[in-house]
Amino acid sequence: MKAIIKIKLVVLLVLSCGSAFAQQLPQFTQYMYNAASINPAYAGSKETLYFVGLHRSQWVGLDGGPTTQTVSLHTPLRSNDQVGLGFSFINDELGYENFVYLYADFSYTIQVGEFKHDNEVHPIKLAFGLKGGFTHYNLDQELLNDPSIIEDLYFNDVSDRWSPNIGLGAFLHTNRWYLGLSAPRILNTDWNNSRNGQVEYVAAERISYYVTGGYVFDLSETTKLKPAFMVKATNGAPISYDLTANFLFNEKFWLGAAYRFNESAGALGGIADFQVSKEIRVGYAYEHPISDIRPYSGGTHEVLLIWEPKKNRIKSPRYF
Repeated sequence: MKAIIKIKLVVLLVLSCGSAFAQQLPQFTQYMYNAASINPAYAGSKETLYFVGLHRSQWVGLDGGPTTQTVSLHTPLRSNDQVGLGFSFINDELGYENFVYLYADFSYTIQVGEFKHDNEVHPIKLAFGLKGGFTHYNLDQELLNDPSIIEDLYFNDVSDRWSPNIGLGAFLHTNRWYLGLSAPRILNTDWNNSRNGQVEYVAAERISYYVTGGYVFDLSETTKLKPAFMVKATNGAPISYDLTANFLFNEKFWLGAAYRFNESAGALGGIADFQVSKEIRVGYAYEHPISDIRPYSGGTHEVLLIWEPKKNRIKSPRYF
């Protein structure tokens, strides 16, 4: 109990002290299936309508632990499949802070080469993407109504604000491998409060860079292996590395492991996904922290739903 109270106090200190807080986009264990949230060039790459819904509860059992919900939808244009359009919504809560992201995506794809696999020739495609929308920042009313906080600190001019932002991305891919580079928020945004010329509180949305990649190996007629990685760098925060490896059995069941690490924290996890039907897929991931927070947390749980109508395509299978 003392440890939990201490962590809650740390969260309040982050809010109340004159130090900078570099806000990052939420992290996901199953990032490879939710790529449009960080890379607009991914929009339309599935060659059909593609819907992803995800819920993440991080550090379960820890009061004020992050919870995140995200929904994304993207599709190629019927009249021109080189153009992709998408939309993403993210709701991210951490303690008394809440971030909501509403963004639209545009991508344009060109063929840059060919890739041969199993005596078949597949196109190598390069997509360029643009993301634009708004980020909403809010502080919980419970904090704003607390007299012990408000008598010394003034949060009213930082709470409940919408700020525009834009992002860029590139996505090189075939039906067997991919490589992505993106910066989903390229404008630096500060929500700060000052009193007598001194900054009391700073919340900042800083530019983040993502590098992603993956490859699908055929191990047998019924088994495939897909390793993937993501590197995330944010100004004011340590570089984060995500590594995953998933096995696919009979084109129905994914089973794999995940590892995340940076300078101050890390996590080990497991992933299981099941193709319920030709159009619907469900997934679950669990992470166990390997940082100092481990004794106080029940781990992290992540639930995934994918809806992918197949009737408009099947030029080639997609594994990412």
